[in-house]
Amino acid sequence: MDSYAPEELLACVIARLLDGARHAAVGASSPIPAAGCFLRKSVDPAFRVSLQQRRESNPFTEGSRELFDLAGQGRIDVFFLGGAQIDGEGAINLVRAEGRRFPGSFGSAYMYGVVPRTILFREEHSRRTLVPKVEFVSARGTPAALLTGKALFSWQADKRRFRLESVHRGHTVQDIGENTGFNYDVSPACAETLRPSADELQAIRNKVRPEIAANYPEFAARVWSGK
Repeated sequence: MDSYAPEELLACVIARLLDGARHAAVGASSPIPAAGCFLRKSVDPAFRVSLQQRRESNPFTEGSRELFDLAGQGRIDVFFLGGAQIDGEGAINLVRAEGRRFPGSFGSAYMYGVVPRTILFREEHSRRTLVPKVEFVSARGTPAALLTGKALFSWQADKRRFRLESVHRGHTVQDIGENTGFNYDVSPACAETLRPSADELQAIRNKVRPEIAANYPEFAARVWSGK
């Protein structure tokens, strides 16, 4: 389908990256990863989603300590991390950049190390955010993928280097190169990111939307107003 919001495309990409996972945890203020997780759950009811957002959606009665315990026991398959900066070695910066301070690392270094699949996510795709080397290393690990508002990268563990896998509609491989601060490889099969199907959009708007609206009402109103 040609009519969809950029956020809906990103949610679809995330849902596809969750194939085979049993349980994903999503940090606070992460509506797009949450939408992707609920989209995955719409086709796999056994898939578990744990949100650290509002109290009614947060299953952790003991706060983040319980989240860390579950991760340490191998009971969380996927986690999402972002940062003010992300570099080509998979490091993230949640502390300071360009003279500005941010909330801090909290448990990101721990989660990056113990969760089998860490998906790096940053909607902004620019040389300001995707840098050759982060100013401060909050966490470094082995990412499963890097998803931005313009493209999807896989991680090559043997090279410790990203590879461009697909480019979202409206962008080009050249555009990605001009707006990425670190070096990366390009897949021979690199093409446009698979667009949302009619079934995926129906699920997002009918099943996922109520879940997101309950926890991220401003986001839901902005993305799905009039739909």
